[in-house]
Amino acid sequence: MSVLKKIHATLDTMAPADRQIGQFIVDNPDEMLRLSSAALAEQTGRSQSSVVKFSQKLGYPGYQQLKLAVSEAKAQQWQAPEGMVHGSIERGDAYLTVMQKLIASKLASMQQTMSVNSEQTIGKVLELLDKAERIHLAGVSASALVARDFSIKLMKLGRNVLQDNDSHVQLANASSLGPKDVMFALSHSGTSIETLRIAELAKARGAKVVVVTSLKDNPLGAIADVVLHSVGDDDGVRSSSITVRDAQLALTDLLFILLVQRQPNANEHIHDSETAVSALKVDW
Repeated sequence: MSVLKKIHATLDTMAPADRQIGQFIVDNPDEMLRLSSAALAEQTGRSQSSVVKFSQKLGYPGYQQLKLAVSEAKAQQWQAPEGMVHGSIERGDAYLTVMQKLIASKLASMQQTMSVNSEQTIGKVLELLDKAERIHLAGVSASALVARDFSIKLMKLGRNVLQDNDSHVQLANASSLGPKDVMFALSHSGTSIETLRIAELAKARGAKVVVVTSLKDNPLGAIADVVLHSVGDDDGVRSSSITVRDAQLALTDLLFILLVQRQPNANEHIHDSETAVSALKVDW
């Protein structure tokens, strides 16, 4: 549900007129699909030109194209399997309820993340990764775990990868990048100072910057050459970045599989890696 998520995520930064139109669409998407631009203007107390301009600010030529995007977003919305409950896990929830809510939120986060990233944008990232002489992966906290996982997968394909959990080492690595390299930075908030500075340094060195971040406008996304979005469960209090991590992992796994598809000798590299590691396993 890309456009609905995008509107919801950016409501706080919109001008009052746009916020009123956006809030109505987020709260009443089905009703919006039945309304003309003039009728939507009447419902929100704004002018018809304001509705058209709102559509254009979201990147659509006009209101009809926005309606089509909302319709497609509704069609892509994740429907939880029967018996699963969306929502925040509460202290008093029974074991089965906790399990159902956790699985539902994970699945919803991954599905929505796939929905908000277009095939065209994924294609741009694949082109950059495929042609890169070196790929630097940056991230802190939970994002560092995802960066580490993706780096291992890329190395299995024979790619030249730089990754370290220490932000000082990440900065040092970024300082060595050049125009033929790619910085792949992960930060859901887009405001992690370490990741931002690392990406800025890579950009200054001429490297292409790919960012995985939330739908909200943020400093990290603003400096990127290509932005991929992760969607997390923002309901209630988060004790950890559980759904965000799953969303990031799903996205990087998708990129890995698509790289395997387009690399002729990928299976050969993966086989060599597995053979090397098998020597460290005990026969049972």
